[in-house]
Parts: sequence; structure tokens; C-alpha cells
Amino acid sequence: MRPVDLARLVGVSTQQIRNYEDAGVLPPADRTASGYRTFTDAHRRALLAFRALVPGYGPTAAARIMRTVHDGDVPGALALVDAAHAALHEERERLRATSEALETLAGRPAEPLPHSGLRVGEVAALLGVRPSALRVWEAAGLLSPRRERGTAYRVYGPEDVRDARLIHTLRGNHYLLDQIRPVLDDLRREGGTEALRTAITERGAALNARTRAMLAGAGALHGYLDTIIGDRATNPPRRPYS
Repeated sequence: MRPVDLARLVGVSTQQIRNYEDAGVLPPADRTASGYRTFTDAHRRALLAFRALVPGYGPTAAARIMRTVHDGDVPGALALVDAAHAALHEERERLRATSEALETLAGRPAEPLPHSGLRVGEVAALLGVRPSALRVWEAAGLLSPRRERGTAYRVYGPEDVRDARLIHTLRGNHYLLDQIRPVLDDLRREGGTEALRTAITERGAALNARTRAMLAGAGALHGYLDTIIGDRATNPPRRPYS
């Protein structure tokens, strides 16, 4: 099988096929006397497995998984698969925590925000907390009030007060500071609770789609590994994968 035959199979260039072999995505190819690569059905199966992995795992992780397989380290490749699924699970958990936090905030009546800047003591009194709590939240990177020129006093604007209220509410519901940070980041990025709720729904759908793609890719990898094990048992390769 020529490079062009593999290239046509998945709609890429022949140079890309050469790049795949050089990167270890494909097992080593034999060469003709004149130096041309010759591919076999094993390379076709490897290419299809890699292409099946890409939608769920991404091209970088998919290439690393296939390279590890072709280095002869199947347990290492499976560990890479596990790590990708674990990262997706962590992302899903963060999204769930953000959604729960948003619903907690939705249960609170909207409170007016000050039009001018407040000092730390005024914000503390507004929330019913000690000024030291605000400083702890600032040290954790959750708040960043501006400093007054000349005195360097902290000045909390409307958005700072909004964020302080959010932190206070979530802390009252036993959220850790590290759990609050992504909620604040998302709220600031999206610009409001309704926009954040929409973003959460969209990201949840995207995570579900990626999970399905990862399942499909893992299934293709499983089939490819079965063929490798069978091929090695019946016909040990002249050139090892490692």
C-alpha cells in the first residue's frame, strides 16, 4: 500500500501520512530498495484508530497514545486514556459545582450596588463580616479592589461589592475558596447570571458530546490493540514497535 492510498482513505495529504509515521502515530513502515515507504493493513488500522481518537481526545493526546502503543508500552497508553477521562470528569465536576452555586445565588433577592467606592470597613459592615475576611478573600485572588492614590486605601467599586456578596453567600453554603474561584471567573467572563446559566447548559452539552466521542475513540483503540496482540502472537514483527 502506497502513502497516497492511506492518504485517500482519510482525506489527508501524502506528506501528512509520512508525518504520522515519523511521529509514531503509525508503526514503522518498510522501505523498497529505492527508499519508498510501503504500508500494510496494520498501518491502515492504526490510522483509523488514531482518527477515531482525535474527536474526543484531541490530536496531541491521540498522537501520544498511539506513539506509546507503538513504543510497545500498552499499559502506558491505557494510562494516558485514563488521564484524559479523569480530566474530563474533573471538568464536569467543576461545571456541576458552578451550576449549584448559581442556583444558590438565584435564591437570594437582588440587592442594590453602591454607585461610589466603599472602604473595606463599609463593605464588611454591608455584608456582616469582619474586614479580615475581605482581606483573606483578596489574598486568595478572589477580590482585587483598586487602591486609592496617595493613601493606598482599598476602594471597592460596584463589581467588587457584587463579588464580595457572591463569595459571602457561597461561603455560607460551605463552598471552599478554590470552589468559588471558577464561579467568579465564569460570572465575570459571561457578564451575568443568565448568561452564565446559558453557558453552563452549552458547556454541559459539549461535555456530553465529547464523552461520546471519547467512548467511540476508546472502542476503536480497543479493537486496534486486539489486532496488535493477535498479530504479535501469530507473527512476531521483524521490526519491534519499541
